[in-house]
Amino acid sequence: MARGKREGLLIAGGGLSGCLAALAIAMKRPDVPILLVEEGERFGGQQTWSFFDTDIEDEDRWLVEPLIAHHWSGYYVAFPGHSRKFRTGYSSIRSEDLEANVRALLRPEQYRLGTRIAAVREREIVLTDGETIKAEAAIDARGAANLSMLELGWRKFVGRDYVFERPHGLELPVAIDATVEPGGGYRFVSCLPLDEHRMLVGDHSYSASAELDVDAVGARLDAYVARRRWAPGEVVREESGVLPVPTGGDFDAFLRIGGARVAKLGLRGGLFHPVTGHALPDAVRTAAMLAQQPKFDGAALHDLFAAHSSKLWKQRGFYRSFNAMLLRDERRAAMERLHRLQGSLIERFFAARSSALDRMRIGRTG
Repeated sequence: MARGKREGLLIAGGGLSGCLAALAIAMKRPDVPILLVEEGERFGGQQTWSFFDTDIEDEDRWLVEPLIAHHWSGYYVAFPGHSRKFRTGYSSIRSEDLEANVRALLRPEQYRLGTRIAAVREREIVLTDGETIKAEAAIDARGAANLSMLELGWRKFVGRDYVFERPHGLELPVAIDATVEPGGGYRFVSCLPLDEHRMLVGDHSYSASAELDVDAVGARLDAYVARRRWAPGEVVREESGVLPVPTGGDFDAFLRIGGARVAKLGLRGGLFHPVTGHALPDAVRTAAMLAQQPKFDGAALHDLFAAHSSKLWKQRGFYRSFNAMLLRDERRAAMERLHRLQGSLIERFFAARSSALDRMRIGRTG
């Protein structure tokens, strides 16, 4: 895309949502000129995104299937008074594979790394060095810069990728092990067996504070691994993050931050699961929606995604109420009660598609 030329689509932010949007255009609309602009030196950061098969609509799986690094036929959960095996498929995507797909499907002139962005407008990206890149439409997918309009708790996590000298013996993931000490809030550990010697072990906690002590949580992970008798093991990779979990707020004011007519995706557009903070299912859906548009216009894309975000915010009020339990003393008990219910109900809960009857049944467990 030539600088200053008014055609095609600009995507600001090479994280999960921005990359999926670019991949969807490259796969379904190769005729559309695109430019993906990322401030970092790589796409996707250093993250692992896990999801249940039922989180993604069947018609959207074309986008996510090429990215899956690991897939399992089921998973386990464990709480102090209850453990259970589920047969819902479970998958993980790693940022390394996301980046590899972006580089494979986009030509070098279709992306720019290490490029600092000052502002995103309806039809342009302004860089900190003064350069302005213009097109028919621009999308802001840089992550949430200002969440002050929302009432929030936080889900914090640290993951360590261990390689063990001996086989660990775990065949299916443990999506939730909440038998660990709460640590001041709802806390659980996840275990993803990547091969017979390698496992990604994550520590997840819900808190009213966004502060994360990565070293302290890493020490907790090492202690957990030792208790499971998987040690000795070497840490070959580490990831961490802090995800918002809303309980309320002025969503319309949130969407206006950074430009009232700018199309926004991912966290910047409020497109994430309210309870888990995960953005992958919404990112897949909005990327597929983008690829279906007959033409690309900045104002039209803003209207499309703003309406979509606002609709989801209204539909997901139940989950924000559930978050209030996770941030109070009922937190672990609420999740344990949820995981005693019917498997299909739990699938719909984590896909943010709970029916009215589901909400009634979950509410009765509170």
